[in-house]
Amino acid sequence: MVFTSGCNFSCPYCHNPEIAGDDTGKAPARIDESTLFSFLEKRKKLLEGVVITGGEPTLQRDLVGFCRKIKEMGYQVKLDTNGSRPKVLAELYREKLVDFTAMDIKSSLDNYFLAAGSRFDPETITASIALIMNAGLNYEFRTTCVKPFVDKTIMNKIGSMIHNASHYILQHCSTHENVLQPGFFQEKNRFLTESEMADLAGEAEKHVTKCSIR
Repeated sequence: MVFTSGCNFSCPYCHNPEIAGDDTGKAPARIDESTLFSFLEKRKKLLEGVVITGGEPTLQRDLVGFCRKIKEMGYQVKLDTNGSRPKVLAELYREKLVDFTAMDIKSSLDNYFLAAGSRFDPETITASIALIMNAGLNYEFRTTCVKPFVDKTIMNKIGSMIHNASHYILQHCSTHENVLQPGFFQEKNRFLTESEMADLAGEAEKHVTKCSIR
């Protein structure tokens, strides 16, 4: 699993604040690219694939070349993305550099700014969803369930956004992680109970082939 630095969203529940770009001044540990590829070369018979996550990987200017090198070594590539840069996704798909895509759905489009901040264009989200669903590759959509970004009404709107998706995952927000905005969780209870998660899954199942709770 490779973590890339920097993100164009500012989700308060982000569990990788140092990677996403918080203001603490702490820098994540870095690894030289040659060291990484040496690692992969030695483990060709032990590993099958590489997960590229972040942060937001599609912000990296050399992502296409990086994926190409990994694929040329015979590895499969899984990409985690927030869906904000569909042009990058399109290029990766066009060059057959990704085998599996996991896209985070933050909320319904009209509430997206609550989680992601104002630095996004809603049309990029819908464009990425369409690309992912029509690429003919394995994929999953997933939502970290935190109040007030999800409720039954919002879940139905999300379901409409990803209608007929093959797999949608609802994720609990961990209570044991450092987050980008700790104060967000001190104001009130933001977490969902198992019963509330099951209710959201019931709404999602009206729209998608399979919905799982993780």
